[in-house]
Amino acid sequence: MYNKSSSHAVFKLHLHIVFVMKYRKKALNEALLNYLHSAFAEILAGWDCELLEFGGEADHIHMLIAITPTVAISNLIMNLKSASAKRCRNRFAEHLAQFYWKPLFWSRAYYVSTVGGASLEVVKAYVEKQGTEEHALKAKAKDQAKEKAKPSA
Repeated sequence: MYNKSSSHAVFKLHLHIVFVMKYRKKALNEALLNYLHSAFAEILAGWDCELLEFGGEADHIHMLIAITPTVAISNLIMNLKSASAKRCRNRFAEHLAQFYWKPLFWSRAYYVSTVGGASLEVVKAYVEKQGTEEHALKAKAKDQAKEKAKPSA
C-alpha cells in the first residue's frame, strides 16, 4: 500500500468500514457476498477509490478501502450503501423477500475508522518531537547521510 499522488498532494488514506444488515438479519449468503465484493469495487472505482480487502458474514460486511483527499467520507458511505442495496435488491429479490417485506437492506448505522501504518502512539510521539533539538539533530544527520550516498560527479 504505497503513497498515491495528485497534482498537489501525496497521500495514503485507508478506511475500515463495516455495514450491518437491517435488523441484523442473517440475509447475506455466499452469492450475495461475492456480488457485494464486485459491486463495491465497481462503485469505489467511480469515486476514484479502491477496495483493498473485503469480507463478511451473514449479517455484516467489512471493507478496507483506499480513498483520495477529495472524498467526503459521509457522502461516500451514503452512496456505497444506497447503490449496493439497490443492486442487491434487484438481483437477489427472491432471496431477500424471505427476510424483508419492504425494500430494506442495510441498517442506517455504520462503522468507519482510519487505518494507518503507524500506531497512534508513534504518530503522537513524532508530532511532539517536531521543533525540538533532538528532531533537528536527527534531520541534520539524515541529510548528511543522503549527501554521502550521492554519487560524486
